[in-house]
Amino acid sequence: MTADPQDARVLYWIMCAAPPVQDWQAAARQLQDNGWELHALPTQTAASWLDLGSLADVTGHAVRTQPRLPHETDELPPANAVLVAPATFNTLNQWAAGINDTLALGLLNELLGLKVPIVVATYCKPALTAHPAYRPNVERLQQAGATVLEGEHSITVSHHGFSWTAIRDALAALPRGRPAHHRTVLD
Repeated sequence: MTADPQDARVLYWIMCAAPPVQDWQAAARQLQDNGWELHALPTQTAASWLDLGSLADVTGHAVRTQPRLPHETDELPPANAVLVAPATFNTLNQWAAGINDTLALGLLNELLGLKVPIVVATYCKPALTAHPAYRPNVERLQQAGATVLEGEHSITVSHHGFSWTAIRDALAALPRGRPAHHRTVLD
């Protein structure tokens, strides 16, 4: 059963290029059924893996992969929450370092600073999670307020084990109120 549109909350979905992103349709249905109005914001590499037209049709919103130009209006409504799933080693480490050179990273940096709730579901090879930058960066994001799902909920060799249910549950546990209104730097 789909939630009443009046109860919908805005969820920015940062989608990274890892195998679980290919299961986006089932994940989108779960999220929408739980009252989320989805705004898909795939990384540039993830966008090359996806049918952006189908993604826009399912979410009901244009899919953005590039920052808007200064003269363009911001079509994104303020977010109630952000989902980064799957979150790759590359995106996680760049974000924790404050790198701001893509739309996805720019939004993540701004919204973390504005204390908008963020759920991160990692998808990293064990060899990469053993890298010395990984653990301190996960901890840095957690200390800043992000909820990071790891272990059996997300790190897996097969993307079929990636738990969209655990992600849905983590999002359901977020506070219901709308965080502070945000506007991007160019506004």
